[in-house]
Amino acid sequence: MVDAFGVAVVGFGWMGRVHAQAYARVRHHYPQLPLRPELVTVAEEVPGRAEQAAEQFGFARATRDWREIAGDPRVRAVSITAPNFLHREIGVAMAEAGKHIWIEKPVGLGTADARAVADAVAKAGVRGAVGFNYRNAPAVETARTMIAAGEIGAVTHVRIRLFSDYAAHPESALTWRYERERGGSGVLGDLASHGADLARFLLGDIVSLTADTAVFVPERARPSGATAGHSRATGGELGPVENEDYVSCLLRFASGARGVLEACRVSVGEQNNYGFEVHGTRGAVFWDFRRMNELAVSRGTAYQDQPVSTVYVGPGEGEYRAFQPGAANAMGYDDLKVIEAYRFLRSVAEDRPYGATLTDAVHSAAALDAMARSAESGAWVTVPSAQAGCTG
Repeated sequence: MVDAFGVAVVGFGWMGRVHAQAYARVRHHYPQLPLRPELVTVAEEVPGRAEQAAEQFGFARATRDWREIAGDPRVRAVSITAPNFLHREIGVAMAEAGKHIWIEKPVGLGTADARAVADAVAKAGVRGAVGFNYRNAPAVETARTMIAAGEIGAVTHVRIRLFSDYAAHPESALTWRYERERGGSGVLGDLASHGADLARFLLGDIVSLTADTAVFVPERARPSGATAGHSRATGGELGPVENEDYVSCLLRFASGARGVLEACRVSVGEQNNYGFEVHGTRGAVFWDFRRMNELAVSRGTAYQDQPVSTVYVGPGEGEYRAFQPGAANAMGYDDLKVIEAYRFLRSVAEDRPYGATLTDAVHSAAALDAMARSAESGAWVTVPSAQAGCTG
């Protein structure tokens, strides 16, 4: 028997649209899912945007006040895709109201915020999922399986890169994203949060690190009205960019492996250049998000001059089977969010975690806070273990 399951989305910029689309698609790809998401309410404070979303996506109701959702018994789960500074308040409120939550990274402005949401989820006995979508790529899950099985030997070192140009234009508007109080730690929260999650997902806990950060576009123009995404502004009053454009970081893992993580939001000529290279004592595995369904793999016993082969993931890897019938058929970014929606809803249906949880968000936030402390002090910093005590 399929259970109608009311959901709401808070914040309807680009990511809110992605969540709504994922809910609409999830049962097409996972017909066995015992929950059928129904779009009940969309909340967005920008005038007219919620109404437009309701008309386009079929939400039963639109509101500018997210607080109205907390008391609505029709809503059983909430997607939180609002700006970072609102994550903690909304996440805690929804969990306390008994709503399951699917929340975008970085879950607030730091470890304290992520832990507060994690604790609220655990106390309320609800489920929580976090938007670490890149770990959902079947090729990434395949790489993790290979690493765990020792197919490349003992891991020695990894390099993780997240380069983008979304903030490279000097006329990009000075939105909340560039303010410390509302946007938090800049590219650390935007991109390095994914990098920290991938590092731990693939190699285990990060125990210490040292980092350097920089701001390369120090001023931007204030927008004259509401913005969405990475819009531009010209002629407005200039204001300071308060958080980081760039971070580079050396990592030490509990396993003894070493790593390099580098992220930049102002990399001219780079569009979503995200990926990793993991090296072991007998081989290596490489992944590039722009070739999401491929892995480059070196394994064997030759060591020196050992060749690298391209492997196309197929129906036997990760969630690939739910989208394509044979290897080398392309999957895309939005498919990763459908996987995320499925794992969130499955965790609710079975009352056990599937996919990234609030505990993973706390781990990532702890690494980001350590990066910020290291960049300020110039020293190696210990990354504290996440002891959130949550089941979400």
